[in-house]
Amino acid sequence: METPEAANTIQAHAVDEDAGDTAPAWVAPLIRRTIWRVVWTGLGLAVLLLILSKARGLIGTLIIAVFFAVAMDPAVTYLHARFRWRRGAATGIIFAAVAGFFVALVTVLIPGMIEVTGRISDRLPGWLDEVNRRFGVSIGDARTGSEASEQLKAAITDWLTDNSRQVLGLAATTVGLLFQLLTVAAFTYYFTADAPRIRRAILMRLPPAQQKRLGWAWDTAIHQTGAYFYSRLILMGINGGLFFFVLLAVGIPWLIALPLALFEGFVAEFIPAIGTYIGAVVPIVVTLGIQGPGPALILVGWICVYQLVENYWLAPRLSARTMEINGGVAFGAALAGGAIGGPMGAFMALPVAALITSFLTEFTRRYPLEYHSVYDRAPASPPRRPTVTD
Repeated sequence: METPEAANTIQAHAVDEDAGDTAPAWVAPLIRRTIWRVVWTGLGLAVLLLILSKARGLIGTLIIAVFFAVAMDPAVTYLHARFRWRRGAATGIIFAAVAGFFVALVTVLIPGMIEVTGRISDRLPGWLDEVNRRFGVSIGDARTGSEASEQLKAAITDWLTDNSRQVLGLAATTVGLLFQLLTVAAFTYYFTADAPRIRRAILMRLPPAQQKRLGWAWDTAIHQTGAYFYSRLILMGINGGLFFFVLLAVGIPWLIALPLALFEGFVAEFIPAIGTYIGAVVPIVVTLGIQGPGPALILVGWICVYQLVENYWLAPRLSARTMEINGGVAFGAALAGGAIGGPMGAFMALPVAALITSFLTEFTRRYPLEYHSVYDRAPASPPRRPTVTD
């Protein structure tokens, strides 16, 4: 016969077993809250990604504008401190100088290009006669250079007529690029003129330790980006100056050679990768129209040789001096930036690489050097095989 104590013990065990089979009361609300948080977080990320995809053009424009504003900051700060100009006026002066340079360049180039086009058109029949005589070929049914020239002009006219829609599309694309350029210029002006105010407004919302780190990163970005433009301007001067003397050597008048050299130097240095070839087309065509094929081929040879020297010797050394970045890293960063982001990626790759290098130098931990390689010095005898005790 069971005693009352034994019955109470059995009932307590039964209650414990029932309690173990059911979850605590707080588990179900926690699961519901977690599920809803995951759902809302996923919806928020989806909306954010949709907004970013729709606004990727604007985001790219802002990034480019910030890049140019950071690059202009040293010059604007110098004018502001040296001549007591307001930052807005100093920024406007720099913009006016750049716009004046382009206007002068185009103003001088256009008459020369019109003259060269006329000379090429006059000499084209003779060149085609020479090609027919030397190689025994003809264009279509033409037997003379004049007939071949007329056939080429007719073919070009027919192509323009048949592909007028593509021509209009190209014109619309040009207008769109011009509008994007003006948008970048407007954002760049505001970011540069109000740079101190923007910097203070951002830093005041951070703790003191983070303010120091972000402020140091901001100043480093200004230094490295400004140094990048400084190195590009030096390369532009070297490239354009040497190219000017080459143009004079092949017989181009100096009034035409000067704007051609400026154009080639600017395009070659500030449009990475393909800029050299784009900038070389106009001078080569001009030389072809004025002096003929021989001097034009000399220009082609000079551009190829100079580009090799600049890419593998001059540019890496100059970038390493002005941007405090290893020459190999500078060359590799330009290639990587071009592969990732095209011409603009290559254009922005060097200051970004220099900024990353500065961060690694400043914030990574260093240890005393305990191992000294036998290959770090130049011994009188061949280095012996290293051991663990070295």
